[in-house]
Amino acid sequence: MRRKPWITALLLALAMPAAPASAADAAPSAFPGAVGPAAATPGGRGGKILRVTTLAPDGPGSLKAAIETPGPRIVVFEVGGVIDMGRKTIEIKHPYLTIAGQTAPGPGITLIRTGIDVKTHDVVMRHLRVYTGADGQPKRSGWEADTFSTVAAQNVVVDHCTFLWGIDENMSASGPRFTGKSVAEWRKGTSHNISFSNNLAAEGLADASHPKGEHSKGSLIHDNATGIVFYRNVWAHNVERNPLIKGGGQALMINNLIYNPQHRAVHYNLMNLEWVGHDYVTGQITAIGNVLRGGNDTDEGLPFLMLGGDGDLEYYGRDNLAVDRHGNALPEFGRYGETQAKLIRAKAPLAPTDSYRILPVREVETSVLATAGARPWARDAEEIRILFFVAEGRGDVIDDEKQVSAYPKVEAPVRAPFVEKDWDLTTMEPKSGRYPGQTAPLPQEHLSARDRASRGEGQ
Repeated sequence: MRRKPWITALLLALAMPAAPASAADAAPSAFPGAVGPAAATPGGRGGKILRVTTLAPDGPGSLKAAIETPGPRIVVFEVGGVIDMGRKTIEIKHPYLTIAGQTAPGPGITLIRTGIDVKTHDVVMRHLRVYTGADGQPKRSGWEADTFSTVAAQNVVVDHCTFLWGIDENMSASGPRFTGKSVAEWRKGTSHNISFSNNLAAEGLADASHPKGEHSKGSLIHDNATGIVFYRNVWAHNVERNPLIKGGGQALMINNLIYNPQHRAVHYNLMNLEWVGHDYVTGQITAIGNVLRGGNDTDEGLPFLMLGGDGDLEYYGRDNLAVDRHGNALPEFGRYGETQAKLIRAKAPLAPTDSYRILPVREVETSVLATAGARPWARDAEEIRILFFVAEGRGDVIDDEKQVSAYPKVEAPVRAPFVEKDWDLTTMEPKSGRYPGQTAPLPQEHLSARDRASRGEGQ
């Protein structure tokens, strides 16, 4: 019997391994499908198993307490549900950490009214939802959390997470611009070797509580950040930064879907005002097999890639597709500054690509929509809404989460013990091949009672 496309896509992506490693590769991958320069990070492998047993924001048994425990550690969950952090950002400061959200029972783990900043090295974070939101704060009042960001971090893998309603960015790699006296020291002092794979980064809030005003942004890769990988992610309904690579940054983009960017999709910008007294560094972007689809808010004629600022960009692009909401072709390249900055076209990829399984661009949308986000086997209402709207060409840029939904309710947790013998503790994959709460077929859109009745389905 012929497999349905969603089944094929799900099986492909839940453990979409890179090409087989050579015998010379000594370090194992963090998990099957880990990609990029950070793929071999051990995270918390071999460390203590720390069980999250409460949905409280802090205290014994909480996620926060586990994160703040020093030393190698693997965080597993014996509860599923919503953790309300009360507008306090979670900071990860101790290295050698694996957060295994896939171990949570039932609905998984959703963090609300918060963001996560990683300020250390060797971290693996998988299968979490983080919904920041304005939380009723007045416009420009100063609540400006990133939903997720690394801050001068290194060797970090973020896989199968959902990041919504960011006040700053939804999913970024940041840090100081200039640390030391040489380019090598600058790069060492900021975020480097960061992989984002299979994530959903959507609905960055536009005119909300950020002090700068409009700030619906997808992903910021800060100046001189290198070894940054975006693989099989979905950006949806962000005004700009899908992603933005700043001066001297280096990024690899493979098989991502960008939907309904308003003013900019992919862009590069080395700003003279931020580089006074420093020699410019040429940035690098390699983009292969990515899809840009315009939506309700997308500017007419929006290019796939735009160049701003004063610095040059080396660019290699292959098999990318950019269309407006009606399927008409969009330009590959444009500018938003009239400067001497040059686009330097490379003849070969500027980052290694041999270890990736790269889909032809016409297969990307179907595959990625089936697999992106925190728990593709058990999606929540927000993930289903956004991904169905992407597929249907619907949805808009928003200013407040209340325009489309509300925070999920904090309820009594779903409980189930974590049984070590059921898991491969090296990769934190279930030995059975099925995750807690895994259902088939994929979760469908939520229907009203009337819709169910009209389709002859039970109430």
